[in-house]
Amino acid sequence: MGLAALGYRDFRLFQGARVSAIVSMEMLNVGVGWQLYATTGHALSLGLVGLAQFAPVFLLSLAAGHVADRFDRRLILRTCYMTLAVAALLLFYLAKTSDKRTLPIYAVLVLVGMARSFNGPAGQALLPHLVATEHIGNAVAWGSSSFKVANIVGPTVGGFLYAWRGPSAVYATAAIGFLCASLFVHTMQIRLGRMEPRNTSLRSVLAGVEYVWRTRIVLGSITIDLFAVLLGGAVALLPIFARDLLHIGPWGLGLLRAAPAFGAAVTAIYLAYHPIERRAGATMFVAVAIFGVATISFGLSHSFALTLISLAIIGASDMVSVFVRMTLLPLVTPPSMRGRVSAVNLVFIGASNELGDFESGVAAEWLGVVPAVIAGGVGTLLVVVFGVFLFPRLARLDRLDAHSAD
Repeated sequence: MGLAALGYRDFRLFQGARVSAIVSMEMLNVGVGWQLYATTGHALSLGLVGLAQFAPVFLLSLAAGHVADRFDRRLILRTCYMTLAVAALLLFYLAKTSDKRTLPIYAVLVLVGMARSFNGPAGQALLPHLVATEHIGNAVAWGSSSFKVANIVGPTVGGFLYAWRGPSAVYATAAIGFLCASLFVHTMQIRLGRMEPRNTSLRSVLAGVEYVWRTRIVLGSITIDLFAVLLGGAVALLPIFARDLLHIGPWGLGLLRAAPAFGAAVTAIYLAYHPIERRAGATMFVAVAIFGVATISFGLSHSFALTLISLAIIGASDMVSVFVRMTLLPLVTPPSMRGRVSAVNLVFIGASNELGDFESGVAAEWLGVVPAVIAGGVGTLLVVVFGVFLFPRLARLDRLDAHSAD
């Protein structure tokens, strides 16, 4: 069972594309984060990175989910990866011209957000078709582990490249990675075509929202993750910790960004061999609580080693929550609606990540970096308390495989 999903050729190619794209995206994030903070010296500039990417995701994701249910999801992924390659080349051009203006960088990040708004629903909706239904949980675990390995490699390589050759080398390498991702998708054999038989209408576009709202167990799993990461996520502030508090260079920033992914990758590999079989809901809530405590520890730390450990625990606990949510979603969602439900999930996750980055930047500007992080960790613990009362069915959820739409 541990390696079951890896026996499917298209799944392996899909993961190759995701790893290549995520490594490139993480490199791009390290380059942009360090470049902007070095140019402006303001925490808010880092928060605006999240806002620039979240705005198109928020505006386009529902339409993107509808597109994913009506067109070949493989073609959508190829187009998105090519668009991201173009964005990386634009950042390369801006870096080579030594342009100190920040507005063009934010404009390119909007383009990145547009590509991600279509990439997310198409990729999440395609995954359940690459393996047998009984292997979806295993596919989620291996997909998450490869995702997190890429989250480790990307920032680390990006940080060292930045320190060695500057931002232009980071962006050029990222562009090559996005092109490789497009090539991986091109070699996949699966062709799904149109999944949604109805004509386009406002009701069909919003069907994913309606489904999530009606399905309380899905709504709860998404909502808990949204508010926990929205309040507790502080990855956007890592350039400040690296430069001003821990006094390490771009290489150190790369390691800090890789630490949560390391913890998540180890957890995901463990879950591939030892999936959550009982008390899934309670396990999810405990993991979110650990996420909050580790965030407080991260905010209080003055040690590079303790900071790395706290960030690794943050990633590991978040991985448990992701595993529960990403295994549950395809099992309870009809195949013809997976694109639109994935789009709703993407809006929530985009809100918790990119909008959370913006919230962290604003809070750090107003309260200071350390108080902002600690307040976020406390807020995450309160989310757990309220979540148990608002979504009791999720808290009582036992077996994930007891729910299936197929």
